[in-house]
Parts: sequence; C-alpha cells; structure tokens
Amino acid sequence: MKLLIIGGTKFLGRHLTDIAVARGHDVTLFNRGKSNPDIFPTIETINGDRNEDLHLLEGREWDAVIDPSGYLPTSVKKSAQMLAKSVKHYTFISSISVYNDFNQTDIDETAEVSPWEQGTEEVLTGETYGPLKVLCEKVVQDSFPEHSLIIRPGLIVGPHDPTDRFTYWPLRIYEGGEVLAPGNPNANVQFIDVRDLSEWILNMIEEQKSGTYNATGPDRDLKMEEFLNECVDVASEKGIGVNLTWVNEEFLLDNEAGYWIELPLWIPEKEKKAGMLSTNCKKALREGLTFRPLKETIRDTIAWDLERKVVGEKKAGLTREKETHLLKHWQK
Repeated sequence: MKLLIIGGTKFLGRHLTDIAVARGHDVTLFNRGKSNPDIFPTIETINGDRNEDLHLLEGREWDAVIDPSGYLPTSVKKSAQMLAKSVKHYTFISSISVYNDFNQTDIDETAEVSPWEQGTEEVLTGETYGPLKVLCEKVVQDSFPEHSLIIRPGLIVGPHDPTDRFTYWPLRIYEGGEVLAPGNPNANVQFIDVRDLSEWILNMIEEQKSGTYNATGPDRDLKMEEFLNECVDVASEKGIGVNLTWVNEEFLLDNEAGYWIELPLWIPEKEKKAGMLSTNCKKALREGLTFRPLKETIRDTIAWDLERKVVGEKKAGLTREKETHLLKHWQK
C-alpha cells in the first residue's frame, strides 16, 4: 500500500511510520523537516508546509493518507480537499477532547461534541483545542464522505512521548523512596501505548475502514492504585524500594498542587471531569484494538527515558522540592 503521512517524525507519526515500513508499505512523508529530520534517511520525504506547499504533492497518488498533525480546520481543509483528487482514504487523528461534557462517564462516539463560536479566530489554546478538532473532523468527512477514518485517542503514552505526562510516574517511582500518590486510589485512569494505537490504526487503514472511533485503554477498568503498583513492581525488579504515600484531594488543592500536568493522570473529583479517564471504547475493541501488558509499557518507557537527553526541567510532574514539601506538611 502506498501511504502518505503528514508529519511522520514525532511521537505517534514516528511510530506509524516505523510500523508501516516494517509491514512493507511504500511510505512518503510530507513535513517541514523540523522535528527529528534525520530519523528516516531511507524514506521518501517531501519537505513543505501544509499551508503553503501542498502543490509539491500534485501529480502523485496514494492509497491512503494519515494526518496526525492537523489542529486548525483551515489547514486540514486545504490538505483534505487537495488530496481528495489523488488519495482513496483519509485518516485523521483527532482526540477525545472533542466531547462537550466530561462530567458524564462512559462517553461514546455519539456524545455531543464541543461547539465552535462563529466568528472566533482560529487560535490553538487549551480551551480551543477540542472545538478546533471537531471542525477538523468535519472538513475531512466533507472531502472524504465515504472513506474517512476519524480516530479520537485519549492520553497517548510510551517511548518518544514529548509531553512527559505518563512518563513522570514510571520514572519517579523508578527513582525509589517515598512517592506522593494523589487523590483517590480508586479513581479510574485511561491511556494507550502509542505502539498499540499505531498498529491498530494501520490495521484499520489496510482494511479500508471508515467511521469515528474512540481509542484509549485498557479494555477494563484500571484504577490509579493498580497503575502505580504496577510501576512499583517494575522498580522492585531492579531491587528499588518504593513507598507510596496517598495524599487526599483537599490537601493537594489547598497546597496548590496542580492536576493533570503537575500530577499527571490525577483529576480532582470536584472538577467533574471523570469522563476524561473513563471513555467508552467498545466500538474500537470490536474492530480489534488490543493492548500489550501494562508492565511492558512501563519498562519500555523507563528504558527510553533513561537513554534520552533532556535539557532543563521536564514538561510534566512535580519537582522533587515540591514533592518533598508536600509530603512533609502532609505528615505533620
């Protein structure tokens, strides 16, 4: 299969490229050449901006295009309309952030999505990310009404994750000692290994599937306590001692401990956003979405993180100083 990937060198796109090549597909990348430009020296790469240089793709045909790098509908519309003439199938990577009400749980693909206020400037922020993805989905579906695949992942994790969110927990626990564990141990958590997501997306493309799918995991309820204990088990394989100290929500909020970024995967109950970590993915499961063992994701994330070089502080997680401060005051 001839595949065009818009991007293809950063996190999800990187894994999609790796797996597609391993499966024997003929892959072309179209990107600006700014993120990891040298990681695929043997793959055809067309350097260009999706807003200005789509003419570089004219005269070419592909069986399918994968778009993991579309955030603004005007940009996605340009690529979708132009490629509709030369590509049979368009996969757009969206997000569960499109949903309008995370106060409800078990959100499936039929749930209400976030509206976009007409006349609002297309500027990507934390607040506009979801509504803009909704508009991106629509322009893809308009251009490929029978051959579009919309994927709505939750938190994507694993090697090469640039956000540091999931990575914080395996690495912090691997350091050992007393570790602050946030909120309710029985709170639900969800995430998906980037390799499981990539494998499944390519399966769907190879089968020319269309439609909209939530995609996160695992295929059962996973609680924060179980997840952190799995991290502890991996650390113990190397003889590292860990003591989890659970700190309640009220104390954390009173002491300005930030949720989701500073303490990844923790969302206070008072925020009424439980649906972010309890999305219904039964539709994807019926189409063959599967998950590797959690410990494998944890081990591989640790191994990757220990090899990479990070300049400055990581993008997510408590600093050791703040964690020590919070634990000291919690134990008073």
